[in-house]
Amino acid sequence: APSGPAAPSGPAAPSGPHPAATPPPRPARPRLGAARVALVVVLALVAGLVGGFAGDRLSGTTAEDAPVEADLPAAPDGGEGTDLSRPAGSVAAIAADVLPSVVSLEVSGGGGAGSTGSGFVLREDGYVLTNAHVVSAGDDGGAVTVVLSDGSEHPGEVVGLTTDYDLAVVKIDVDGLTPLVLGDSDDVVVGDQVLAVGAPLGLDSTVTTGIVSALHRPVQAGDQSSTAFIDAIQTDAAINPGNSGGPLVDADGEVVGINSAIAQAPGALQATGSIGLGFAIPANQARTTAEQLIETGQATYPVIGVLLDTTYTGEGVKVSEDPQQGNAPVTSGGPADLAGVRAGDVILAIDGRPVSRSDELIVAIRARQPGDAVTLRVRSGEEERDVRVVLQESDGE
Repeated sequence: APSGPAAPSGPAAPSGPHPAATPPPRPARPRLGAARVALVVVLALVAGLVGGFAGDRLSGTTAEDAPVEADLPAAPDGGEGTDLSRPAGSVAAIAADVLPSVVSLEVSGGGGAGSTGSGFVLREDGYVLTNAHVVSAGDDGGAVTVVLSDGSEHPGEVVGLTTDYDLAVVKIDVDGLTPLVLGDSDDVVVGDQVLAVGAPLGLDSTVTTGIVSALHRPVQAGDQSSTAFIDAIQTDAAINPGNSGGPLVDADGEVVGINSAIAQAPGALQATGSIGLGFAIPANQARTTAEQLIETGQATYPVIGVLLDTTYTGEGVKVSEDPQQGNAPVTSGGPADLAGVRAGDVILAIDGRPVSRSDELIVAIRARQPGDAVTLRVRSGEEERDVRVVLQESDGE
């Protein structure tokens, strides 16, 4: 996740020598002996006790030495059957609807590896959606335990996961669960109220609130061997380690994102807590990927069939001029090749949205589906043109 700006330095000291003013000498203060110091301390303690006793006597007696009853205002007792419900649409009402469908996951793997995270019920027959990085250790000979909101624990089986989108589906042998609704993340706008629900730092059933603070943030999660490119929803709802895989829900209680990453301060080796910049995988992407994982155990993603020059620093994103690891800069017969894109071309925009970094172009493509058509603004030398590219499918192999 991107690092935030470093804290500004303080004002510089004025230049040139400035001699310090010398204060007048102070008169010597008499020193108390140890016995007198002890006496002062004892007296202070006794004075405090006496004062407290006197205050108690004064507040508890009248002229007739009768006790005075405190008559402080108190809220009326609602008694049995008091209605503790909250208005529809309130944070409390949304939380009450969502929490029963949110789970926590405990994962153990070989060699002592393990992790904890969050998830939510996807289908009533026991399918749960979470992040791939939450359960990856359990998918490699480890064990996954799913803890439901009622505290019951169930062994989970990883049905499938994809590190390309950082999503995974886990199955437990339980029926009759209440799934959450996957909303339309394309309808989300900056400023929308959202709730993040999960088990940050192992504290299950935790709810935090905020707004959608940005859209289409290109976020890379994971390490070099398994990097997920996310066209993320950014939120200032507090997200901490352990929130991963939990739902980001809107004011209707529908899931608009899957909480997956948090920004870290400059110089930090790992994210340690919320700094007001959290990122969620859009629900529309999660829906498509989850369906693929349930049906086949694998997920695909769209490609245009080019290698990008990550050393390029000019305007737009440059297609590599040279092969990389034996692969041609433009895949023969691939979408870009068929559209007339050539090695060394510069891609300036996708569907009218300018791109200036490789990851911006990658996440914009992966937010689509294989078979979708996109329009690329391409520059070859001094000439600019629009080309229509039909995305092909890759399984990440």
